[in-house]
Amino acid sequence: MQFSLFPRRTAALCLLLAAAGAAAGIAFGLATAQPPPLYEAAGPVHAASSAAASTARSEPGSAGTSAPASESALPPMVCLTFDDGPSRTTPAVLEALAAEEVPATFFVVANENNERYLPLIRQAQQAGHEIALHSASHRYSDIYRSTDAFWADIELLRQRIAPYADAAAIACLRFPGGSTNTVSRKYGGDAIMQDLKAQAEARGWRWVDWNVSAEDAAGKKLSAEEICRNVTRGSEGRDRCIVLMHDSATTGTTAEALPAIIRWYKENGYAFCTVTQLYDALE
Repeated sequence: MQFSLFPRRTAALCLLLAAAGAAAGIAFGLATAQPPPLYEAAGPVHAASSAAASTARSEPGSAGTSAPASESALPPMVCLTFDDGPSRTTPAVLEALAAEEVPATFFVVANENNERYLPLIRQAQQAGHEIALHSASHRYSDIYRSTDAFWADIELLRQRIAPYADAAAIACLRFPGGSTNTVSRKYGGDAIMQDLKAQAEARGWRWVDWNVSAEDAAGKKLSAEEICRNVTRGSEGRDRCIVLMHDSATTGTTAEALPAIIRWYKENGYAFCTVTQLYDALE
């Protein structure tokens, strides 16, 4: 990662977050350049650290680096993120978020299975939610066969969502399976994820993992109560949460769980924000 493009204070914060993330098994990506514009109006991408971040509350006697005063003054913060939509589940997710007046970040896909739902991307962005990139096809055998194949998939995704999203506002992506997935090795070799992370940073993309998971797409269909329990248990002791959930066609109970999840975070003093807002706050 390159820190030379950042002010000293921001660079120090990035290093601190990277150290904290490494201790917790969490990955970070830095945006250092502007991605190729989707249209002429595309604006610059802010240079800021991103990806799944957690600053866990320190246990007594534990070693670690103290957070900067500006960060320690912040309340606990949570980013609700949704992968694999839009779909028939997305309207219920948007309704639950609107009812509680909280923002979220949607890592979208665009393929033959959800083409009819793509206009929901515009609705989500107009409601104040962040739109970010996930994959056009989400087929590991295709997107991870080479780095060129991955970026071709991302470009196809950008083209498909162009009628519904403000390209200048899109700065983040999430690798299918996360930045440390091992399935990709089967198709693109052992180094493909390291190569893709480096290329993402060089292209100016923030790549974003997570540190709390709803486990709502793990194969077994979970009840709303189980999803809520997974999220709240995974968030205990964390001051910075990026929560992985899904708004795909098969995860309807995630939308049902949202009111209870949001209520838990509010009762525990968390401020809700998008991924970009979190890292802007930490700069």
